[in-house]
Amino acid sequence: MFLTDSDIQAVLLTLRLATVTTLILFLVGTPIAWWLARTRSRWKGPVGAVVALPLVLPPSVLGFYLLVSMGPNGPVGQLTQALGIGLLPFTFWGLVVGSVFYSLPFMVQPVQNAFAAIGERPLEAAATLRASPLDRFFTVALPLSLPGFVTAGILTFAHTVGEFGVVLMIGGNIPGVTRVASVQIYDHVEALAYGDAHRLAAILLVFSFLVLLALYSWRPSQPRL
Repeated sequence: MFLTDSDIQAVLLTLRLATVTTLILFLVGTPIAWWLARTRSRWKGPVGAVVALPLVLPPSVLGFYLLVSMGPNGPVGQLTQALGIGLLPFTFWGLVVGSVFYSLPFMVQPVQNAFAAIGERPLEAAATLRASPLDRFFTVALPLSLPGFVTAGILTFAHTVGEFGVVLMIGGNIPGVTRVASVQIYDHVEALAYGDAHRLAAILLVFSFLVLLALYSWRPSQPRL
């Protein structure tokens, strides 16, 4: 067989994690990107820096602090226990939380740039037609920013697929629960099963190349304002 059963299980779990993370970040990242693109607040710089922090912060550092905060003595862990949810570390939803934080800039920054590129004229024109702020957002800003959303979604999904340090720190290595494809490759290498590692790594390599090829080849037409 080309892939072992555990490899297939890890790939499916990875795809599930990437899908859930991307959907959550569409909901969470869009208002953040809109605010960053439109605000003149003095907090824009600090908030933008926090959003971009995972780009330069070692994944193990981010994973460590998330693990501590979601642990039994951390504020998030105490809250989830009080709500009857239990602890998030070493669960699938713990991986989701870590992935949301780690992939946040890959969603926010492309969407923020797309919102900023719209300019004021289309929104002002809609306002003269008595469109409410909410109407202007959904009927003007979102359609004009669609290429940015497509780019953000692809990058977020692909980045989540390739995670290692954060998911290993928060989720450990539990088969069928937290063992994603990158961790599965690590296991193969530790077991000196280089053939299995090559096959799974090749799949991720081809996937990453195709994602980048699609992004660099796609040239959406710019709307005429």
